[in-house]
Amino acid sequence: MTGTVLQTLGGLGLFLLGMVVLTDGLKALAGGAIRTALKRFTHSPYSGAVTGMAATTVLQSSSATTVAAVGFVGAGLLTFPEALGIVFGANIGTTVKGWLVAIIGFKLKLGQLSLFLVLTGVALRLFAGGRLASVGMAIAGFGLIFVGIGSMQEGMLGLQHIITPAHLPADTLAGRLMLVGFGILFTVITQSSSAGVVTSLTALSVGSISFHQAAAMVIGMDIGTTVTAAMAAIGGSVGSRRTGLSHVIYNLMTGIGALFLLTPYVLLWQWLAPGQLSQNAEIALVGFHSSFNIIGVLVVLPFTHQFARFVERLIPDHLPAYTASLNPALLKEPEVALTAVVASTRAELLVMLSYIKVILGEQRVIEKGKLIELQNALDETHHYLDRIHLSADSGKDWSRLVALIHALDHMQRLEDRCEEKRTLPEEYTFADLATYHVILLSALTELIVTIEEDDWNKAAGDATRVNYMIYEWVESLRDHVMCDVAAGKLDVTLATRTLESIRWIQRVSSHINKITNYLNETWQPRTG
Repeated sequence: MTGTVLQTLGGLGLFLLGMVVLTDGLKALAGGAIRTALKRFTHSPYSGAVTGMAATTVLQSSSATTVAAVGFVGAGLLTFPEALGIVFGANIGTTVKGWLVAIIGFKLKLGQLSLFLVLTGVALRLFAGGRLASVGMAIAGFGLIFVGIGSMQEGMLGLQHIITPAHLPADTLAGRLMLVGFGILFTVITQSSSAGVVTSLTALSVGSISFHQAAAMVIGMDIGTTVTAAMAAIGGSVGSRRTGLSHVIYNLMTGIGALFLLTPYVLLWQWLAPGQLSQNAEIALVGFHSSFNIIGVLVVLPFTHQFARFVERLIPDHLPAYTASLNPALLKEPEVALTAVVASTRAELLVMLSYIKVILGEQRVIEKGKLIELQNALDETHHYLDRIHLSADSGKDWSRLVALIHALDHMQRLEDRCEEKRTLPEEYTFADLATYHVILLSALTELIVTIEEDDWNKAAGDATRVNYMIYEWVESLRDHVMCDVAAGKLDVTLATRTLESIRWIQRVSSHINKITNYLNETWQPRTG
């Protein structure tokens, strides 16, 4: 008895390990391309549902898909309703695992081939490099999944006379609700609804539970995933908390609907294929799992915008726009985390450019507290960026990380320049200097509009042109100041302050030029 239980639990452990290894391999192999596809092909909640389903099917990880969606919302690359479409679609994508297990694990019965797949995958991981090593991880994980399922089946065969449908709650409303609760508890403990579905399939295949009992537990397991999401969202960003709450509300609604669909689903099987439900119970179970998730998505999609507004009212956004995207959960996905830093830096740059315009004479007041808030935001962004660690062979992500480090360094130095000049200094009465500060003020106004439109290529080009123009004029301007001192038109004290202002304009222009060019290297526009 003890050995049988241990074998069953060990099989479950092997399955979970296989899922982790498979997901890691697939993410390394195709994670970047999938995240790019999410941005490129998501233009509405409907297309988001399709991309979310496809991404989760490929990556075999709804959490990776959801994290990417949250990050893109924070970065302004997706709207919240579009991200909700991705989350809804991810629910359908998770059901694909059940189909793989039911068809390959229970119908085809890989047997010893699973062990060969594990050996092949490990060999590729140890002796190959690059993408082949990731392929090896995915193959090894795939094999481990079915080794675990085989072990679970053998263990449960020894329990089929000890645990029978009669030992579980009867097929009544109260009994189904108890089994739903058991499914929720199982998912909370294992942190994996897939493990619960596979366990239900295995128990169903050996006759330890009936179809109705397995279906009720699967409903609970689907709801149980929201507990994990809700716990992960606690203390997170507004975007992650909204996504977590949306997941909870949606899955609860879908679960309630599934309870009402269970009896009609069984009757439909009996009408279309009499006697086949018991012979193909595993296929029927994953079919039920997919069906109620698909119906749930079809029902909620037309109301996604209303649903999004409801969630936004429940969880309002009180955070400064320039730090709202910095979600610690995104650090698991470096590409998405970098995109969040770009969004934060963009927002901070816009605030800083507006403040520089005030220094140059624009008639608008910015409170000192706003500058302190901006400095704190810069520090927070820098600290967040420090937590993103990559290697030099990470391709585009490495280049983006290095460019962001440079950009934030210049942002800090530009903020220091702003601290130096809190108000319009009197030396701007010097005619030629006034001309240059008017030119810079006009350039900043245009630059802000360009950045708000996310035309970073134009912004970088305009900043470079203005910086070059100011650089060319600096020497002649200095000579002009010295000649005025020599002719007695300008005293030494005012000349010193004027030269300091010349250097200030030159440094500000240089920092803005470098920041925009570095951010141009990091920006990933949404295309389609």
